[in-house]
Amino acid sequence: MNELTPDPLLRLEDSDRARLGETLRVLLDRGSILGGEGPHADLYSWAYANRPWVDEMAGLFDLRLSWENESRLVQAVPLSRAFLLRLRLDATLVLLTLWYEFDTAVRDRGESPPVTLTAQQLNDALDAKFRPLRKSMPTQTRLVEILRLAQRKNLVRFAVGPNPAQTRIDILPTIKRVIPFQDIEDWTRHAERYLAGAQNESPEAAAPSDENDEED
Repeated sequence: MNELTPDPLLRLEDSDRARLGETLRVLLDRGSILGGEGPHADLYSWAYANRPWVDEMAGLFDLRLSWENESRLVQAVPLSRAFLLRLRLDATLVLLTLWYEFDTAVRDRGESPPVTLTAQQLNDALDAKFRPLRKSMPTQTRLVEILRLAQRKNLVRFAVGPNPAQTRIDILPTIKRVIPFQDIEDWTRHAERYLAGAQNESPEAAAPSDENDEED
């Protein structure tokens, strides 16, 4: 009787096993790995060089990986509701507005990511798009909380400055997959739905996380 040959994945060197585990933890926690700069540059290089392992392991969590090596980016796209991030209405409105500002800057004005705007510009855009829901707009403190969540999920970069209204927000291309609208018309249909009846709902936006933004 022939002995079964161990799967190559089971025969990983300890160093590769540790790297694979770190890769999956970052993807589950942050939703993506940004390898262009910062602490995950080396991790991205390892993950890209070992894509079959990383893809296979991510698939076990119902995650599809999207690789953009030119931008040194890999993003985990959830394929099941288990990884949906349940957001309060104010956070949903902020993410919808960030998506819109990113899309129009890239598509209409030809800007290259990341797309930059200030906190004041974000607030102005929120008011212009969702004025009937102004009672659900985030306060300044709450906006910072939402942006911190978005930053943790690698959707934006920001740091609050001495003048909070002039805080610079860099919107990253990862937001296009977290909120996967096909086009601006698709975005408009969703926005109109929220305007029509979202006051009593808790919309959901896809993000690879088991956390939620709802309050009991």
